Amino acid sequence: MLRRIFLTGSAGTGLALALGRMTGAARAVGAEQQPGEDGLYHQPWFLESFLDLAEDLNETAAAGKRLAIVWDQRGCPYCKEMHLVNFGDAEITKYVRDNFNVIQLNLHGAREVTDFDGQVATEKELARKWGIVFTPTILYYPETVAEVAGKPGGRADVMRMPGYFRPFHFLSMFAFVRERRYVDTQFQAYIAERAERLRQQGKEIKVW
Repeated sequence: MLRRIFLTGSAGTGLALALGRMTGAARAVGAEQQPGEDGLYHQPWFLESFLDLAEDLNETAAAGKRLAIVWDQRGCPYCKEMHLVNFGDAEITKYVRDNFNVIQLNLHGAREVTDFDGQVATEKELARKWGIVFTPTILYYPETVAEVAGKPGGRADVMRMPGYFRPFHFLSMFAFVRERRYVDTQFQAYIAERAERLRQQGKEIKVW
């Protein structure tokens, strides 16, 4: 029996971390969204589970997707921007939903999580263990539990988004992981490559 349920209702440095202005379209999409009782913004398609991360990765792999964990916190303006602008974009949301299972964790939360190494900790304890400082931070994991090799989640990720990325870079990071380009290229090079490919298709892309 599927043990999944879906959430309802409800600054770091690095590439393109500056907080961008909302576009009119994105503002319209996210205008009515409000934070939940925990103070976090939630996407209705984010995956909630018993938070056994090895099991989550196994089930994600069986579904032919990749696992991403997003760290969030109450009152974080960058998190709000991610939810209302980035996930307010239908293209971004569709790509992420189709290709990833996303688990949301609270930087100051009290839910118990079983790490990939088997240790049980609250979200708050896990954030310290993994060295999570900025929100939002998104960690992307290997395709199989075997590749994790019993490491804690803070050392098992293949890529990490350490703060807010503007929409083009945000979607590009998900594509970078899904295409496994982290194996043979740097993200900055992939950004330039992807931007040029889209320009050749007639799209206007501003990278920096």
